[in-house]
Amino acid sequence: MPYGGPAVDDIRMEEMLLNVGPQHPSTHGVLRLLVRARGETIVEADPVIGYLHRGTEKLAENLQYTQIIPYTDRLDYLASMINNYALCHTVETAIDLEVPERAEHLRVLVMEMQRIASHLLFIGAYLLDLGAMSPFLYAFQERERIVQLFNRICGARLTYNYMRIGGVKYDAPEGWLDDVRDFVPWMKGKLEMYDRLITGNEIFLNRVRGIGVFDTKTALAYGISGVNLRSTGMRWDLRRNRPYSIYDRFEFDIPVGQHGDCFDRYYLHLLEMEQSLRIIEQVLAQMPDGPVLGKVPKIIRVPAGEYYCGVEGARGELGFYIVADGKDKPYRLKIRKPSFVNLQLLPELLRGQSLSNLIAILGAVDIVLGEVDA
Repeated sequence: MPYGGPAVDDIRMEEMLLNVGPQHPSTHGVLRLLVRARGETIVEADPVIGYLHRGTEKLAENLQYTQIIPYTDRLDYLASMINNYALCHTVETAIDLEVPERAEHLRVLVMEMQRIASHLLFIGAYLLDLGAMSPFLYAFQERERIVQLFNRICGARLTYNYMRIGGVKYDAPEGWLDDVRDFVPWMKGKLEMYDRLITGNEIFLNRVRGIGVFDTKTALAYGISGVNLRSTGMRWDLRRNRPYSIYDRFEFDIPVGQHGDCFDRYYLHLLEMEQSLRIIEQVLAQMPDGPVLGKVPKIIRVPAGEYYCGVEGARGELGFYIVADGKDKPYRLKIRKPSFVNLQLLPELLRGQSLSNLIAILGAVDIVLGEVDA
């Protein structure tokens, strides 16, 4: 019996208004996406943020510089060590403070371990978003070993408060450096396992190749940095292009993508962990003896002026901009949060995409809502 209804072309597709989040598990925090869709096609997607806003920049105006350090832990809470360093480095630059060699080596060591831990969680959570459970469990297993090492050196598992203006809070405990040395070859084997498990998986490739594509010109126009920028083929990493700490002493590569798609952004996380392990090996080989805290004034006063320092965070350029008036507290503090900046591109990436690609594109941008909202 022939179908007597209207032809499909004659049906007017009405737009739907969908809320994705703020409790959706694949938004990785309290992000809300207000999505207008026509059928299965996204017409517009607007991020709604601010559910986790704590006013960190305003609170800093009433805190001494050393008191701000624990607040940085709560920004990108998956890369707390790097957040700690970014603030300390800015203040040290402003007051021209010399940091002991051993402290700088320990800083680079824990920052690169933190980068690996953050990238592991990205890979595990991203694959879970796409429906794969095993990589998520493996990633947390590897990350746990790093977290336990952090717990031994600073007494915390997530928000570390380890860096100090002028150095670090504690020296490495006995046997800790040897355990880090054992970690490196073990982790290299795990990265090979991830490559075999994920990279060539046909189902995974069909979900991420050619999806969420943007080019270098678009990335620069939006101020994108980190893996998102390097996925477009631009070789830009502040550890190499604007060296800070002692990064200019180490040999490492800056992997870049070719297509600017979700696959490139996944694969660069894997390649960057290899380079972090290279840096860790060199730090361990060069580790000097000596103090871990420099000669720091009891009360730190930053000379009147404006200061900015940026570092290569786990998600892009993390920078602290301080306006100082010569007192022991900043007059103003502004944080360049890479997750916040990178999120700007999301509406552009989602427009015209299928709803089934929404989570794949969002996950690959790799945001942390603690940093977006601050």
